[in-house]
Amino acid sequence: MHIKNTWYVAAMSDEICSDKPLGRTICNSPMVFWRNKQGKVAAVEDFCPHRGAAMSLGTIDDGELVCGYHGLRMGEDGKTASMPKQRTDRFPCVKRAAVEERDGFIWYWAGDADSADLSLLPEFGWHTQNGWAYGGGVFEIKCDYRLMIDNLMDLTHENYVHSSSIGQKEIDEAPVRTRMNGDQVVTERYMTDIKAPPFWRMAMESQGLDPDAIVDRWQICRFNAPSHIMIDVGVALAGQGGFDAPPEVRAGSVVVDFLTPQTDGSMWYFWGMARNFKVDDAELTDRIREGQHNIFSEDLEVLEAQQRNLELYPDRQLLKLDIDAGGVAARRMIDKLIKAETEAG
Repeated sequence: MHIKNTWYVAAMSDEICSDKPLGRTICNSPMVFWRNKQGKVAAVEDFCPHRGAAMSLGTIDDGELVCGYHGLRMGEDGKTASMPKQRTDRFPCVKRAAVEERDGFIWYWAGDADSADLSLLPEFGWHTQNGWAYGGGVFEIKCDYRLMIDNLMDLTHENYVHSSSIGQKEIDEAPVRTRMNGDQVVTERYMTDIKAPPFWRMAMESQGLDPDAIVDRWQICRFNAPSHIMIDVGVALAGQGGFDAPPEVRAGSVVVDFLTPQTDGSMWYFWGMARNFKVDDAELTDRIREGQHNIFSEDLEVLEAQQRNLELYPDRQLLKLDIDAGGVAARRMIDKLIKAETEAG
């Protein structure tokens, strides 16, 4: 089960073009997204009321969906507009969805469209303020989205899964703390007087800092329901204040993670990095995006194998250690919200 009365990222804006629909399953519901005549994104159930064909395999004409099977045309209200040589006034409607495009993402309300609450759309400083650059992508991963929450709220795995890029032994050695900040779960780790790993050496060099210098490093993971995780990461020259160090002696950014359930055993992972230094350097944005793509590809292999194991051995109990506290707290929050929705009917 998934939280329904909430917003999930359904797509990046550039995934939805003006001449072709996009099919995407979210929370076990197959949906089709497209742009109307005004360029605004619309979404309805990916189901043709004639013979059940997927409308996402059709085309767009004059802002309407056209079924690729028999030419049925549908509007953004889910009603059949016309069909060659057929009367359509009694054709059943299909479910329409509430969607909103903001800051390069298409947000989808998983509950009833009429209950969608725009005030609940999350806002983040890196996409509401000037002076930030962002680059990212999307993965389809065959695992329960909660496994990715576990992964991102416990970065201990970096020393093993990402040993050639962001991992280092000091991650294992530094204490980790999990706490609640209102309705947000925060897991944080600070490392002092260390050498930067390869990825952060590159970032330091791009900032004009000595990549061989001794640094302080931070990892601050922030989870908000239903499944958004923003991670403050970076390094600063040792003794300059760490996370609070002045811009000229630090290289930091926000790792952006939007996790959207596809089915009970698969997900869409919208990933990226937002930074507030050298924001006009497109080449640097591309280098960081490529580096992140490679890093998250390593996670993908681990998580999909983990999902297969859990399906193969469903009765085995997993351990909960101190490093798992962030993921455990996030899961409790999800369970609480699902229970509240279920009891409310």
